[in-house]
Amino acid sequence: MPMIDADGCLLNVSVEGRQSGETVMLSNSLGATLAMWEPQMRALTQVFRVIRYDRRGHGKSGVPPGPYSMERFGRDALAILDDLNIDKVHWCGLSMGGMVGQWLGANAPERLGKIVLANTACYYPDPTNWLNRIKLVTEGGIAAIAAAVIAAWLTEDFREREPQVTANLKAMLLATPPVGYIACCEALSTLDQRELLPKISSPTLVIAGRHDTATPVASGEMIRKAISGASMTILDAAHISNVEQSHAFTDAVIGFLTQR
Repeated sequence: MPMIDADGCLLNVSVEGRQSGETVMLSNSLGATLAMWEPQMRALTQVFRVIRYDRRGHGKSGVPPGPYSMERFGRDALAILDDLNIDKVHWCGLSMGGMVGQWLGANAPERLGKIVLANTACYYPDPTNWLNRIKLVTEGGIAAIAAAVIAAWLTEDFREREPQVTANLKAMLLATPPVGYIACCEALSTLDQRELLPKISSPTLVIAGRHDTATPVASGEMIRKAISGASMTILDAAHISNVEQSHAFTDAVIGFLTQR
């Protein structure tokens, strides 16, 4: 896995799959590493070259001091593409990865083909939730929020049915550097990308989770309405729908990206 320099921050990047044809870039949720996409990799790599990466502040990437911003995250993604000499990719981002996709779709449209925005939002009217989370992590580390985050990530039914998958996701979350997590929360506390959405001209699929309390269906519907021609799929899942409904998620993404 290459380490790619984005303005002094080394980003951990993985490139797998086909060497020719189209490329899809996957972007993670807050508190996750590129490993969150494992359920999709077998199918995606048969069709595409697949780029995954750890966002700054996460995984094996650098953890520069915050605060971060959506523009910074977007420019990190562009730095990866420039380093790999890739002009254009399809984008599939979940939660925070979807927010970065919104920024790229509006500000670097020539670099994106189709866009998948999964379990995400464009706007938080009240920063209180993020400010509270910053306080909890500052005082008690990631462990102070882990139970609540996992409860939002996966439905209770799935957690009971798949305890090992749940434990793996929790371990990934707990391994996130607190400094990086807090810096990302600072970016989320001021999120308002509503004015960017009408500028997005790429074909866009919005995916929402029926049981998602973090970015509910209404958040996805707001995005769908604001992007011309966007479509929407609702899965029977909570926030991390690519894990909870992995086959349905993968089918929706591949179907959309390969549709002519």
